[in-house]
This record gives sequence, C-alpha cells and structure tokens, in this order.
Amino acid sequence: MSARKLAMTVFRCLLVAFFALVIADVWFDLGHPHWWNFLPLVLAYVLIAVVNRVGRDGTRKAVEVDPPVTGRWSALNSPANHTPSHGTHAYGQTYAIDIVAEPAPGARPRFRALWPLARRSADFPAYGAPLTAVADGTVVRAEDRQRDHLSRNSLPALLYLMLVEGPARELAGARRILGNHLVLDLGNGTHALYAHLRRGSLAVAEDDRVRAGQVLAECGNSGNSSEPHVHFQLMDGPDPDTAHGLPFHWRGTGVPRNGEVFEAPAPAPGPA
Repeated sequence: MSARKLAMTVFRCLLVAFFALVIADVWFDLGHPHWWNFLPLVLAYVLIAVVNRVGRDGTRKAVEVDPPVTGRWSALNSPANHTPSHGTHAYGQTYAIDIVAEPAPGARPRFRALWPLARRSADFPAYGAPLTAVADGTVVRAEDRQRDHLSRNSLPALLYLMLVEGPARELAGARRILGNHLVLDLGNGTHALYAHLRRGSLAVAEDDRVRAGQVLAECGNSGNSSEPHVHFQLMDGPDPDTAHGLPFHWRGTGVPRNGEVFEAPAPAPGPA
C-alpha cells in the first residue's frame, strides 16, 4: 500500500472516530469537554491537506485532448476560475470540471429553493448523453452498477447532500464519491477520469483499447452528484485516492469558465 493510499485510509478512520465520539458523548456523556470530540475531525483534514500537497507538480503544462462530449453545454466548478476547482486536491480533482447539457435556453431544470424537492434524472437533458474518448487510450477502470438517484437541486435536498449523503460517501471511499466511473490511460503518465456515469451504460470494459471520439458510456447521476452532469479530470495515475490532478485543454473549446455556454465539436475522424 502506498503512503498516499494509507493516508486516505487513516483519514476515513479519523472521520469514523469523530462520528463515533459524537454519538457516544450524546448517548453516554463521556465526561470530557465537548470540543475533544472534534479532534479526530481536525486531524483528518490536516492530514488530507498535507497529503494532497505533497508531490504535486505545478509546472506541468496543460494536456491537450478532445472534449468528452459533443453539442451545447455549460461549465460549473471550472479550473479556469480557480484551483482547486472543487475546493480540494483530493481524488485528483485539482483541475476537474463539471459540465451540464444546455441544448436550448430553459431546457435544463433550475435550482429551486423548496419545490420540487427532487426531480428524476430523466428530466435533465444531460442524462443519457454519450461520452466519448478524449484521446486514444486503454480502459483501466470501469464501473456502472451504482444507481442513478434523484436530483439534489432544491435547498433541502442540497443540504441533505452536503450534511448527510456527502459525508457518508466520503467514509465509503472514492468509489462512492465518483459513482459509476471510467478511467482511461492515455499514455505518458496521463489518465482521464469520467465520473457519475449512467448505470448500465458502459460500452467498454477494462483492458479495452479505445480510439479518440469512440463512445464510452452515458452521462448519469450516480455518486456524489446533485444532478446529471459530466465530471471530467486528468490525473497522473489510475487511482483517484493516490493521483494528482493535471491541467487540461480541450481542442476547439479550451477550458470554459463557470457559466460559460460552449459548443463542443465532434472529434475529427482518426485514420482508418
């Protein structure tokens, strides 16, 4: 087990210790100051902050690849606005981006304060959209057995995601955070990760060789996701627990900023 993998295991154990202490103190009154219960939580996030900065190479140039989708989309949590784009370097997310389908104005249901509490995944135009290989590569991870859940695009549902579902998925590890996901080895120490795939949509399997533009799977709403969207990132290794994020540049699109609507072109056909 690598040092980073061990650190992630210790991180999750500290989170479990925090919740156990809080529950035990409420039920049995352990007699110590209540702030002691938070020591494992503080240690957990200090550990992860240190681990995720060790070994990162901030000098690597952006890797140019094709966009993972075609058509009209908009960006959320973009590294063009700030890094780490998702507020953490964990799971190789330093330069990750989220994109949602915007085929026409108003086609995508918007966030609502109270009602409806949740929507079906099929209500969102991104759901079921084909995801394509951003370059030639080899499939090194592929999973699509986790369910697609309802959206979390109301205030109560979002609070549930942040305070209950999100921490529970964190304890369960990267697999539950990413949901159904796919990792491609693009060569030269570069790996592409697609997360939150639709259950049962994989068109490839581990060890398959794929060509740029080949359909790999469909966009879904599995894992730690508030609505059907594509989470894409480049990493320097195949395991999100131990990999560092790498910057990317999409051909014909660049790196769209938060809220920017862009048209992803179809990839150019490769040699026969």
